[in-house]
Amino acid sequence: MGVSIPVLQIVGYQNSGKTTLVTKIVKRLSQSGIKVATLKHHGHGGVPKNSDEGKDSAKHRDAGAIVTGVEGEGVLQLFAMNSSGWTLHNMLSLYERLPIDLAIVEGFKKAEFPKIVLLRSREDEQLLSQLDHIVLAICWYKPDTLLHKVPTFFINDDEQYLTWIGSYLKGRFN
Repeated sequence: MGVSIPVLQIVGYQNSGKTTLVTKIVKRLSQSGIKVATLKHHGHGGVPKNSDEGKDSAKHRDAGAIVTGVEGEGVLQLFAMNSSGWTLHNMLSLYERLPIDLAIVEGFKKAEFPKIVLLRSREDEQLLSQLDHIVLAICWYKPDTLLHKVPTFFINDDEQYLTWIGSYLKGRFN
């Protein structure tokens, strides 16, 4: 079963800047009239807390996402429960019914959607050979122009990589 809405994944190890990047992308896209939804993998184990005050999903919403969600231990924080657990496709099928143009997924490294990988150190470059569908790498260190044949930017070059992401996504909202 495929997903009919455009999906962009943001992946990387813990504390690599995924939420910060999602927030920047959501803000940029929503300011240009694109209706963005986000979906985050709750990687800390257990059921997500009911309140998201001060949490990543609240940051996504504050940045302009019209829908946010968090999944952990079979709970999708749209207050929907599934005792056998949620797959990314199950969750995105719910999002497809909402008035959105794009879903940005934070986490779910192994999923088959186009992804941006955040790399804190050269050791993290192993992700580039372990994952599929990588369209961009953003490094916390001065990178080569291409890592594993993927366009690569330095984390502080916000305007350059946000422009690249905007160009990459152009035409996927129609």
